[in-house]
Amino acid sequence: MRCASLGSGSRGNATVVEQGNTRLLVDCGFSAREARKRLERIEIDPGSLTAILVTHEHADHIAGVRVLARGLGLPVYLTSGTARAAEKLLRDVDGIREFNAHEAFEVGDIEIRPFPVPHDARDPAQFVFSNGDTRIGLLTDAGHVTRVMIEALASVDYLMLEFNHDRELLLQGDYPQGLIDRVDSDYGHLNNQQSMALLSKLEPGKLKGVAALHLSHQNNSVDRVSQCLADTLNNSGIEQIIACQDLGFSWFGEQ
Repeated sequence: MRCASLGSGSRGNATVVEQGNTRLLVDCGFSAREARKRLERIEIDPGSLTAILVTHEHADHIAGVRVLARGLGLPVYLTSGTARAAEKLLRDVDGIREFNAHEAFEVGDIEIRPFPVPHDARDPAQFVFSNGDTRIGLLTDAGHVTRVMIEALASVDYLMLEFNHDRELLLQGDYPQGLIDRVDSDYGHLNNQQSMALLSKLEPGKLKGVAALHLSHQNNSVDRVSQCLADTLNNSGIEQIIACQDLGFSWFGEQ
């Protein structure tokens, strides 16, 4: 099982998780046309997608879902709260399938274990994907680390994790105060220190790779996140990747 990012940041997010012939697109914050281009860049035929999963209703995660789902005839999986919040954005999508953020389900060859996260959305969820041997975790768009999140991710082999901002840069930056307060709140986005703390609580010796996602262009940097990963993982040989807005990252995980 492996994964790839089509791009990650405030201007759009989308992730692919693949096992055998099952290909899941998690979120689509790009236009459908742009998403197709990015899929083809990683040699994925858009027509080979199995389904779209949605984490929450914010535009940078859902903007292209309706057009892409309708164009490809794909089912869209999301929580009931997200479905209600995104009802207008997802109008005329026939394949809406609601899931409970506390119950596992399967799509094709992939078991999906959702878990709730604290974010300023109606009913947000993130995921752990499994093929029975390998577990890949995805966690972005959370304002603080919870026990539920730690337990869900404790034994993953690979983790895609938000490193949204350096808190000092955020507080001293140019954002309007209201936006600073939102990002810095318990329902905003994980800062570098919070993500480092979460990593330190995962099962020792299990983790094989970490991919940093959702970096703020203004309030973080690749160099800062690289140093955070190095400090936390302590030269353990764990693979480290940092996603960018324009290119995301290529395949990550196990063939």
